[in-house]
Amino acid sequence: MYRFLLSRQWVIVTLVAFLLIPTMIRLGIWQMHRYEERTARNQLVSEALGAKPVPVEKLTSPGHTVTTDERYRSVTAKGRFDTDDEVVVRRRTNSDDEVGYHVLTPFVLDDGKVLLVNRGWIPGAPTQTAFPKIPAPPRGEITVTGRLMADETTEASGIKNVEGLPDRQIMLINSEEEARRLGKQVLGGYIAQTAPAPKGATPEPIGRPGDEDAALNYAYAIQWWLFAAGVPVGWVILVRRERRDRAEAAAKTEAPEAATPASV
Repeated sequence: MYRFLLSRQWVIVTLVAFLLIPTMIRLGIWQMHRYEERTARNQLVSEALGAKPVPVEKLTSPGHTVTTDERYRSVTAKGRFDTDDEVVVRRRTNSDDEVGYHVLTPFVLDDGKVLLVNRGWIPGAPTQTAFPKIPAPPRGEITVTGRLMADETTEASGIKNVEGLPDRQIMLINSEEEARRLGKQVLGGYIAQTAPAPKGATPEPIGRPGDEDAALNYAYAIQWWLFAAGVPVGWVILVRRERRDRAEAAAKTEAPEAATPASV
């Protein structure tokens, strides 16, 4: 009755079905891991953004690598902006996906160390080689507040650190590279400035990090597992349909033979 399962066609179908089941289960497990990672990341970001601001030197120092737990923490620093060594970061977008620059200004602390401050986004210059016009920061000694960020790298960001750029233009914000350029002690990482607010809303402040859609990964995991459960069900349905079709074909073949009169 089920001898057709030994045919080449059905052996292939069966093997494919059995291979699909563990593959889909693994895909579901991977999606669930992504769900857990994104949920944990969202929790860390939420806690960091809600934490009380602390002096920046409590979390970072020259040569320090900003950790995941320290990222997005609100920090304060007292000092003055050094616009003479200000640079712009190329190929950055704003909230409307317009391409321009981020303004990176050294902030000299009272003890002489330097904190890199990303003051926000400005539109691109008329030409890529021209240095854009940058709104001036407050003069004199002030206190700035911002979200602590880790140094940017090509591996983490996917942005290639191009050489031979026009003067005072960079691709990545990296405290070690800026320390070599400035010849000063630079605190590890940088901050995205949140206060004081810029006059005229320019540079455009960097937006708050949003939540990653962890629920989507959870839904994908359930979907893959449902597909895995559906494979054997579908296989059984196909087998029963094939058996029925073969039985009907055999019955039609036998019926004319039974109706033919026997020869004398």
